[in-house]
Amino acid sequence: MTRPLSLRGTKCRSNLGGRRQSIANHNGRVSPVEFTCRLAIQCYSMNFNTISSGIVTSPRGFIAGAVHAGIKSGNRLDLAVFYSEVPCTAAGLFTTNQIKSAPVVLSQKHLVDNRAQAIIVNSGCANACTGEQGLADAAEMASLTAARLGMSPEDVLAASTGVIGMPLPIELIRAGIDKIEFSRRGGHELARAIMTTDTYAKEIAISVSMGGNEFIIAGVAKGAGMIHPNLATMLCFLATDAVVDAAFLHRALEKAVGNSFNMITVDGDTSPSDSVFLLANGLAGNQLITDANGEAFQEGLNEVCLYLAKCIAADGEGATKLIEVVVEGAGNEKEARLAARAIAGSTLVKTAIHGGNPNWGRIITALGETDVQLVETKMDLYLNDICVMKAGMPMSLDMHRAKASLDNKEILIKLRLNVGGGRATAWGCDLSEEYVTINSAYMT
Repeated sequence: MTRPLSLRGTKCRSNLGGRRQSIANHNGRVSPVEFTCRLAIQCYSMNFNTISSGIVTSPRGFIAGAVHAGIKSGNRLDLAVFYSEVPCTAAGLFTTNQIKSAPVVLSQKHLVDNRAQAIIVNSGCANACTGEQGLADAAEMASLTAARLGMSPEDVLAASTGVIGMPLPIELIRAGIDKIEFSRRGGHELARAIMTTDTYAKEIAISVSMGGNEFIIAGVAKGAGMIHPNLATMLCFLATDAVVDAAFLHRALEKAVGNSFNMITVDGDTSPSDSVFLLANGLAGNQLITDANGEAFQEGLNEVCLYLAKCIAADGEGATKLIEVVVEGAGNEKEARLAARAIAGSTLVKTAIHGGNPNWGRIITALGETDVQLVETKMDLYLNDICVMKAGMPMSLDMHRAKASLDNKEILIKLRLNVGGGRATAWGCDLSEEYVTINSAYMT
């Protein structure tokens, strides 16, 4: 069943007010609770529709399963396998951190031929900074999965998320892989198994029409802390049943990630574990998608990645508000991206938004610390729909109205530099006392 994409009401399992519940979930004291998300896919295309209750296994031929292997406390899912019934064309993007986890190193090698068929992932342990043993454990994860599924280990990608610097409990993974029960509806179990401090599963699927054919693009992601542009402590697994040229698939993924996951920030840190995988198994039987006819595929992939990225930003550790920063009229797109990310990542801006404080001088200060071309007398600034600065001069401000607008769960900061045609959007969240509480106790 499908329904048109809209600007409001797109369903995912989320809300911005559920963090207190989520801390209990993270510490294993209560069962997970699902919420309804207020985020929306910003889509103006008639080429695709959202799939009601869509998951990463919605495309033809994809199957998943998860189990509690014992890596995390309580009875929470912490080990999952996701695979295609047939080999896939594949692409991947990874952390820019110089320190790379063992699964990242392994998966980069396995993607050299642009082929993959399965992903194994665990949460609770990042298998990062674990030396030669960590590399051996990542390789064993791939080999065990390949043996279970009847494929080559080189066709298995690996991912791990959790605490850095702790040995991977490979004996638990050995036992856990054999216990996984696979199904076409296992995508949601996968989404839950990769969660760490996340408060909700982040997943979506859309159907895309192209030349009389229909294919599906779906995705699942995790991330709530150590989130910053150029990937972050995040994992994202994307799947499609479309027939896609390998070179185009990689370029499409780079473009989609560049305007989504690389434009979000929670706390300014990136991790050694960040990975985005895209598998295309071709079971839709459509005409080969290339640069010449790939517009609809690119649009669909963009929207899936953007939605998941916004869910990550909204679910930032301790977050109560989603912040969207739109920069227009920059000298070029590069400068617009730099400006938007600087504002979204400013600690002072984030704390002001948390407190409902319309202290817009913090926004201008964050902007001024960048190398972006600025002409102060040309700049306009808006908080939601309230103009607070025009042509570089402060506007008369109704403080009661301004403060009331910051009570919203989604805050828009719009900045017009008026020196060129560059435009970009970044997303972040507010910074609360609860962020400190979560991260002061994360390992313990």
